[in-house]
Formats: sequence, structure tokens, C-alpha cells
Amino acid sequence: MSAGWQPEPPRPARRGRFPSPTTGRAAAGSPGRSSGPAAGPSGLRSVEQGRARRWLAGRLADPARQRNGAEAARPEAVPPELAAEAVRRHLPVVTPQEAAAQMQAVTDDLTGLGELAGPARTPGVTDVLVDGSGTIWTDGLEGLQATGQRVEAGDARRLAVRLLAQGGRRLDEGQPFGDAQVTGARVHAILPPLAAGGTQISVRLAAPEPPGLGSLARGWPHGEIWLTALQHLVQSRANLLISGATGSGKTTLLSALLAEVPADERIITVEDTRELRPRHGHVVSLQARSGNAEGTGGVPLSELVRQALRMRPDRLIVGECRGSEVADFLAAMNTGHRGAAGTLHANSAADVPARLFAMGALAGLGAEALALQASSAVDAVLHLGRTDGGRHPVELAVVDRSGPREGTFRVVPAWTLAGGALMPGPGRDLLEAQSGATGRRGRGRHVLGS
Repeated sequence: MSAGWQPEPPRPARRGRFPSPTTGRAAAGSPGRSSGPAAGPSGLRSVEQGRARRWLAGRLADPARQRNGAEAARPEAVPPELAAEAVRRHLPVVTPQEAAAQMQAVTDDLTGLGELAGPARTPGVTDVLVDGSGTIWTDGLEGLQATGQRVEAGDARRLAVRLLAQGGRRLDEGQPFGDAQVTGARVHAILPPLAAGGTQISVRLAAPEPPGLGSLARGWPHGEIWLTALQHLVQSRANLLISGATGSGKTTLLSALLAEVPADERIITVEDTRELRPRHGHVVSLQARSGNAEGTGGVPLSELVRQALRMRPDRLIVGECRGSEVADFLAAMNTGHRGAAGTLHANSAADVPARLFAMGALAGLGAEALALQASSAVDAVLHLGRTDGGRHPVELAVVDRSGPREGTFRVVPAWTLAGGALMPGPGRDLLEAQSGATGRRGRGRHVLGS
């Protein structure tokens, strides 16, 4: 039972004010909510919960409390004693279990995922989605499934605006889409009329504990071979690109790889929305910032990559290459910053060069300049896939530097998963040969060569 709650004396029942304990309460694992019309005109929130939430919001914003050094400055931090007091004042509860459930519901509505918090706590769920009709969906171990719960149109919009504001991003008619990191989850939202039918919300949940590389490999086909190859890439300080479709596990694997980096190395991550959470003792995280309502104050990824180069990185990590920042990233890898890594969307490892050419064009790089930069900077490409067997590597390719360098950039497969069999390719020998040419970290500086 959370601290601070004390049962209050029985009160005379007031007709029409409090719902019966058997109606309008919990639904589908989300305390204090209903998935049907019984919730009333306020959608999924009761009048009492609204009062409790407003009282709690006022207490968290109390200037006197903030002057006393309380944790009110951190949006996700709701002291349990305040949540308990909000429930005691405004919600009819009889047992400690009811009080705990209402405390959780009020906290979710104020600083958490709101109506999506219940589905998000379901074991095995990796994504929670709201479509234009307000239907809540989940994705995870069991695939994409409808929960049977719905969010009213007005509630969905208010939830999306509040979540992005909590992550420091705007969402309104002038900026009708965006994403933010909220309570450890990446939240993306887009408003009508861009989204037909209603507000669309997509929540990508982070694992409670980031899995290690060995733990991930145990669930992969031919996991031991993949584990050995990936550890080799990290130890030899190869520059690595991880490709794959949305939801293929690129960020999860990159976090696991960074946990393998030696403890005396400094990792700097650059992301549009922070998702990487490597279990490493020295990580500096930089996050891009969108502009304000006047269109000023934005800080793009490309600027953060340039700033990261001045912060003495041992490993420079770009969470996802999407556009012009690829030019600065490739330039960084060509200045001796070995062991760099990044992710990007691509259909296969063989398609990564085409994706880099497209992104280089956004930065004003011609095909020949991009090919020269990429062929010198990138050592290997790991492609991930999502099959009935889960998310796992399907191809590892290395950059072929054996031919003429002018205007060419191609990769050759080292390992390919085909029909359940893991097939070696010509790039396997190139991968082993490259280990002697990758840079090793000197004391306080970066050097190329062994």
C-alpha cells in the first residue's frame, strides 16, 4: 500500500454522486476507467477523478513547494503522499486496494499515459496505438490486437497534446504532429485533418530493463554466430550502420551493443527523440529540439552532431539518420572517430547505399562525394528483420574497398539468413581482414590504424 493514505470514516451515501463499486470502475486492467458508455459524458474519466487530478496538479505547481526543493520540477515525479491525499479528499474508497488503484489512475491521467497506461502495462506489449476512431490497439508478442477499449475524440486530442507538452514539444494547428519521450516511452501523435478520422497516437514502450546482447542473442536463430560477429565489431571499433524496418529492433540492439563498449570509453548519443538507454557508465545524451510557435529555437540533428564532435567522444552514436545529418555523421567517421554507429530505415543491407545517396542529396552531397565519404567511413551494415520468430539479424554485410574508390560504394554479404540457414558470403573474409585496419583508442585521442 502506498504511503500516506489513511481510510476515512464512512460517509453517508449521496444519491447520484458516486458510482456503485460494481459499475463504472476498472476495465481491461486500467483502474478507475470504463471502456463503454457507462463512463458518462466525460468519456473515460469520472467527475471525482477530475477533481482529484486538478487538486493534485495545483499542488504540484505550488511555488512554495518548489522553493522547498520538492520534485515538482520533474513532470513524471508525483510523490505518493500527494496522490494519496488527492484520493482521500475527492474519491470514495473503502479498502487500501481501491485507494492504490485510484492513486495510480489519477497519476496516470496527470503525468502518465492516461487511458493508454493500462494496456501499456500488459506483459509483452511493445506498442500501444490509438486509431482515428479512438480504438486502442496493442502490438507485441501476440501481434497487433484490438483491446476492446476506446478513447473519445476530445479525450484523444487532449491526451496527445498533454503528452507532447510533457516532453517539451508542441502539438496544435500550427504544428499538427510531433513526438516526445514521456515516462520512458516514445510518443508520436498527429492531429486531424492530417490524420483522417481523428487523432492518431503511437506509443513505443521501452523495456523495463534494457536487454543485454547475450540475452537478445539467445532468442535469435543461430544466435551464437551472430553474437560472436557483433562482439567482434564492437571490440575492433568498426563503424556500423544498423538498418531495418520500423519496429525491427534497431534501437534495442544498438543499446545492447553500446553496453559492450569498454567502461573507460565516453559515448555520446545524438537523437531526435531520446530512446537509447545503454547500460554503460559514461553516456552523454543529446536530443534535438523543434522550433517554437514563431519557428525559432529549433536545434536539428545535424547541429548536434557538430556539437558532439567538440565534446571528446570515444564513440559517436546517431540514433537514426533521416536526412542531412548524414553528411556530418560521415564526416565525423572520417576524422578518426572509430566505433561510431547509427540506424536507418532500409529494405535490406544491399539497399543501404541507395538510402545514403538519397540522404546525402538532402545535405547537398553529390553521388561521387557521398560514395567517397561512405566507403571510407562505414565498415559494416547489419540488417534486422521481423519474422514469426521475432526480431533478429538477417544479414551482415561489409563495405567492399577492393575495387576502385571513385564514385562507388557497395556492400557484400558476410552472413545471410535464408530459409532458416545462415549462409556465409564473400564479405566474411573482408570482415576479418578489416579488424586489423580499424582504429584503436589511444589515451585521450583518436588514431587510425592498429
